[in-house]
Amino acid sequence: MNVLQIDNRQIALDKEGFLENPADWSEPVAEALARRDNIELTAAHWEIIRALQDFFRQFEHSPPMRVLVKYVKQQLGDDKGNSIYLLQLFPGSPAKLAAKIAGLPRPTNCL
Repeated sequence: MNVLQIDNRQIALDKEGFLENPADWSEPVAEALARRDNIELTAAHWEIIRALQDFFRQFEHSPPMRVLVKYVKQQLGDDKGNSIYLLQLFPGSPAKLAAKIAGLPRPTNCL
């Protein structure tokens, strides 16, 4: 089992680094998860994380990339709702990486 140590707490992670228990999520946990992927969270990252969490509360699943792009475009505008912007913030697989940092389950159909 993979474990994240935060403030004398052990947070269980699955083999891909997603939280075993979503209730363990907090901003310090998000920052630690991001650091594991060499990401320093900025206001731009938090904006996407919050949008992703809003999506999850509304639809009860993590969106795949195309759906994430469309949702971010609707919520935050054309300049942020595009795959290039999201790739700059969350390199590789933005939907998967952002969901992990946001404490959400792995999106289906994500590599």
